[in-house]
Amino acid sequence: MGRARAQRPRRVEALKVRGLEAPVEIRRHPSARRMTLRVSRTQRAVIVTLPLNCDLKQAGDFLLSHLDWVRERLGRVPEPEPFAHGNLIPLRGVPHRLRFLADGQRRVRVRVQAVGDSLEICIPGDVDIAPRRLRQWLMAEAKRDLERRVAFHAKRLDLVPQRISVRDQLSRWGSCSSNGNLSFSWRLVMAPPAILNYVAAHEVAHLEEMNHGPNFWALVRKTCPAMDEARAWLDLYGIELHRYGGHGKD
Repeated sequence: MGRARAQRPRRVEALKVRGLEAPVEIRRHPSARRMTLRVSRTQRAVIVTLPLNCDLKQAGDFLLSHLDWVRERLGRVPEPEPFAHGNLIPLRGVPHRLRFLADGQRRVRVRVQAVGDSLEICIPGDVDIAPRRLRQWLMAEAKRDLERRVAFHAKRLDLVPQRISVRDQLSRWGSCSSNGNLSFSWRLVMAPPAILNYVAAHEVAHLEEMNHGPNFWALVRKTCPAMDEARAWLDLYGIELHRYGGHGKD
């Protein structure tokens, strides 16, 4: 969190491997000196990075030689959970069941309601656009929560953030640019509020310290004393938040 992204690979290609259902991405990178292999837990994909002079046959042979390792890693990745009628998703750490009303009332807002001892998120409108409406609503809820917590921590640390945005960031929960713009993953709204609060504090502290040195962590702890518990939660459970609803463009 808080650092610029690494240079993107120059070329991305797809590879089909018999006996492997997960998508395989072949990335040719100008700085790569050898073939490397990893399994993306957020995209549920196998990623092979190659030097520019390697061909697809070499990539396929390399992957096949590590197929057991790949399958074992894929087995640890949580199964995706689409935004579909009747499914459960967390909202601020509490399970909510999705209810697609299919009543054609596109102008009626998404709402949360209690049904007995459980909670529902009701999404009016056509069923085919309900997942998109839900995603937009979650992004708006996330931005509202984050704006409040950013304002709180900025006031405590006497710092001034610029623009705040929410996106579907795959590799980080938040970031801070050199000009003071803060960006966050909308998926934080699915986590318990203390987790969103910590990430907001983390990025606000980057307005003063664009690093992860002792002074930076002292700032975070000053405004968010429970930071250690929140960091531990993200390490253990953060990947689960990427299960829900698929991913849009970052």
